[in-house]
Parts: sequence; structure tokens; C-alpha cells
Amino acid sequence: MNIHINANHLKYISLITLTLQNAILGLSMRYARTRPGDIFLSSTAVLMSEVVKLITCLILVFNEEGKDFQKFVKTLHKTIIANPTDTLKVCVPSLVYIVQNNLLYVSASHLDAATYQVTYQLKILTTAMFAVFILRKKLLSTQWGALVLLLIGVVMVQLAQTVTDASGAAAQTTNGVEQNRFLGLMAALGACFLSGFAGIYFEKILKGADISVWMRNVQLSLLSLPFGTITCFVSDASKIFEHGFFFGYDLFIWYLVLLQAGGGLIVAVVVKYADNILKGFATSLAIIISCVASIYIFDFNLTFKFAFGAALVIVSIFLYGYDPNKKIVGAAAGPIKVVTNSSAGTLRPDEEKLLP
Repeated sequence: MNIHINANHLKYISLITLTLQNAILGLSMRYARTRPGDIFLSSTAVLMSEVVKLITCLILVFNEEGKDFQKFVKTLHKTIIANPTDTLKVCVPSLVYIVQNNLLYVSASHLDAATYQVTYQLKILTTAMFAVFILRKKLLSTQWGALVLLLIGVVMVQLAQTVTDASGAAAQTTNGVEQNRFLGLMAALGACFLSGFAGIYFEKILKGADISVWMRNVQLSLLSLPFGTITCFVSDASKIFEHGFFFGYDLFIWYLVLLQAGGGLIVAVVVKYADNILKGFATSLAIIISCVASIYIFDFNLTFKFAFGAALVIVSIFLYGYDPNKKIVGAAAGPIKVVTNSSAGTLRPDEEKLLP
């Protein structure tokens, strides 16, 4: 009985953590990119997040090895140096995540937090499409319907904001930078595409390896550092040489770096306690929180079309995670087979994805 209570507590903790992670990160990124003062270089923030993530995961791996330094070094050598094939496979998602996180900053710079939060749910669609075409998975009819609702909802949200912008007399400008909604939308779509690809890549190539979550994150972050450094100097070399690497940094930016670094690690831990319904509830709450907070923080204009589109997205999230065959399978084959069943169409890579 005590185990059952602990499991329930973990579910509630998972709900709160997933909700706050989904909502606060989008709001914080938007605020950091639109507040008055010097604007930090987002490429450097992405790189610093990988540094923080690497240090955190190294500490966790050290703890996993019983705090034995020699055993810790041997494990790192065995996993990273002595297994070059597996390490090279991780290069692909390492590059993908660097590009994805940079695109999310571009999207947050040009889309309000509420629109960004809703649009980014298209990663469900891209993950499903990659699963169908690459893994040859079959989706339930309810899931196809959910994807259609998701697409309609996001389109309505974008049209609502386009109409709002068009009604303004002048182009919207925040902190002296003109807001390009089309650029923000393209960046969000690109991030969704990369998110879907990374999830399916893990399932197809990396999922079978006997490596802990923290060691896998060590590999990812370690290989992300050279890609992140190249991105910094390709996109912002002149600004870095002129103003310095940490131009525009203050306590809030460091908080954002820690939030982005720790968010994915927290989700990687708690997501195993959260089923699809709980995850859908957390995502839906995050959308609502982002909309309400945007009204008060960013003077966001909530229209009926936006609210209806967001509602369709929320419904699609629940509908996509709903498996009508789950209870039947569970009654006939036991609870273990329900968890391992992949034929029902529930996509695990998005749940097991190690980084945001």
C-alpha cells in the first residue's frame, strides 16, 4: 500500500515538474529576448547550457559508479573512447540539438510565448511522420484524427496572430528589434522537424545500447561542445570579438542557462513516472499558463480564434495519447506487456528523448 502511495506522489511531482518546465522555459526565453537592455547572444547561451549539462551529468555518473574515481574514469573510457562506433552515432543528435536549441531562441525572439508554446506542439506531428516513414509504424485512427486537429489548431493560432498584427498601424518592435512573425514560425517549424527526427533516431539506432541515461547525456553534451562552439563563431563571431563571449549576461541569463540545461535532465527522470494522459495534461496546463502569463507580462491580446485554436491543440494532445486498446491488452497479457507494446502506435522516443 505504501508503494502505491509513493507512486501517486511521484505522478503528481511529475505533473508539476513537466508543467513548470514546459511553461516557464518558453516564458523565460521570450522575456530574455525582448526585455530592455543589451541582448545576449543566444548561441553562447546554448553552448553554456551544454557545458552545465555536461558537468551535471559527469557528477551523476561519478555518483553512479559509487564515487570511485578510478572506476569513473574507466567507465568514461570504456563508453566514449573504447566504443568509437557508438560515440560517432551520437554526433548526429548532438548536432541536431545544437541547431534545434538555437532555432528555439530565434522563435522565442519573434513569437509571443503563447504562440510559441502552441506552435511547438507540432513536434508531435513530425515525430509521428518520421515514425511512419522511417520505422514503418502504424498509427491508430484516433491518432490520425489527433494530428489533423493539431494542424488545424496551430494554423488557427497563426492566423489569429497574423490578423492581430495586420490590424496594427506600424510594425511591431520590441527592444528596438522588429518582430518578424514569419521568421519565428519558420524557426519553430524547423525545431519541430529536428525534434521529431532526433526522437526517431534514438529509437532506431541508439535505443538498444546498454548505457545509462546520464552517460548518454555525457556523450551528447561532450559532442555538442565543438558543434556549439562552431555555431557561436559562425553566427556571432564579430559580436563576440567586439563585445565578448558573455555580452548581455546577468543573473537572469544564467538562470535561463541553468533552466535550459536542467530542464531536459529533469524531464528525462520524471517522464518514466508519467503516462501519456499525465503528459498531455502537463502540456495542456503549460499552454494555458503561457497564455495567461503572456496577457499580464507581455500585453498579449487573446482572441477567440487563438483560444479556439489552442483548445484544438489541447484536445489533439489528449486524443493522440489515448489508446483504446491499452486496457484490453492489459487485461489479457498483464501490465508488463502494456508497457512494452509498440504496435499500438504510442511513440516512445518523444518520451525517452534525453534533451529538450
